[in-house]
Amino acid sequence: MAADFVKMKAVKKGGKMKNGRKQYGNDFKAKMALEVLKEQKTMAEISSHYRVHPSQLMKWKKKVIEALPGIFSGNGKNNSGNDGALTAELYQQIGQLKVEMDWLKKNLGLSVDEMRNLIEMNNPEISIRKQCEMLGLNRANVYYEPTEISDYNLLLMNLIDKQYLETPFYGIRRMTKELDNKGYKVNHKRVRRLMRIMGLEAIYPRGNLSKKNNEHKIYPYLLKGVSITRPNQVWSTDITYIRMAKGFIYLVAVIDWWSRYVLSWRVSTTLDIGFCLEALKAALEINCPDIFNTDQGSQFTAEDFINILLGKGIRISMDGRGRVFNNIFIERLWRTVKYEEVYLKDYDGVKDAIGSLNKYFHFYNERRIHQALDYKTPREVYFNLRRKETLEKKKVEPRIVDPNYLNLGSQWS
Repeated sequence: MAADFVKMKAVKKGGKMKNGRKQYGNDFKAKMALEVLKEQKTMAEISSHYRVHPSQLMKWKKKVIEALPGIFSGNGKNNSGNDGALTAELYQQIGQLKVEMDWLKKNLGLSVDEMRNLIEMNNPEISIRKQCEMLGLNRANVYYEPTEISDYNLLLMNLIDKQYLETPFYGIRRMTKELDNKGYKVNHKRVRRLMRIMGLEAIYPRGNLSKKNNEHKIYPYLLKGVSITRPNQVWSTDITYIRMAKGFIYLVAVIDWWSRYVLSWRVSTTLDIGFCLEALKAALEINCPDIFNTDQGSQFTAEDFINILLGKGIRISMDGRGRVFNNIFIERLWRTVKYEEVYLKDYDGVKDAIGSLNKYFHFYNERRIHQALDYKTPREVYFNLRRKETLEKKKVEPRIVDPNYLNLGSQWS
């Protein structure tokens, strides 16, 4: 009876049961991928409503994006044939590669979610059991049924977000104690999980305890002692968590250090690189900086992101891990946006959040005056000085002026 009930629920939500596993049709996969691409609902809402794991939704979204160019080039069938030939070749070599695969499982350091994304549910050649064995993944993780984030967890995430703005150096233990002091009894493991979902990490200097991914080059921090004297000298970017009445989204912005002008911004329901690339391209349509500063997040160290900057001849600077003052202007921007906009409102959904943020950033750039800018708006400072700069012959740019760290905190109002 219970098995029949599970089957009925699977069929209702678009899945068919085969050998105890859900099998989704191509039409259903396409529908889900479009739902994610629309970004009208959060990933948690889509996952909970259709009972499909977020990692599976991300996989279908990625497949759709990768397949789109083939639709117009007419190479879709050829690609499918090539994939089949590659699978056969890999199958023949599997004995030879066993040692290498064991080594990879130990050294790749993939998270459970990342390994889940690699699982091909409908692969006719390799069973799910075998794929899990090859990846070193517990098979129970593949069939985990996600639930929508509870109202209590959302409340905790909002409290953590506010506290993080005040004390970004708080780690898991101190953040848990802070919640306890406010009357919220919560285990430190839950705080760790929620902070991971929000993309938050305590800021403090630490030893080099982990090996960097050699595929993602880490660039040095170039702004120590640099005197910021004009627009388009330094831009920076970062991602932050934005709460809503139900669920949350992520916000990325690109800002000019001299004028505090927000050149572009985008939101997304997931932490993939797509919305970061959109924001970067939109900012570069306005102008190009001499230096572009980011943190060491995977979105900003990815080849797609780095190659755009290198193609424009832009020097890349990256914050040292745990260095709070390396990207102070964008951190201060997040504080301003949240206290003047986000915390005053409860967005009904993604569309409402985008509309409200759009109005705020227009106000911030066009009408909000800054004491450090001699009571001018970011737009006045950025565009007035930029027009003057273009009329003059470009001279040698001032670089290292102050041998000490720049006191960035005193330049913001």
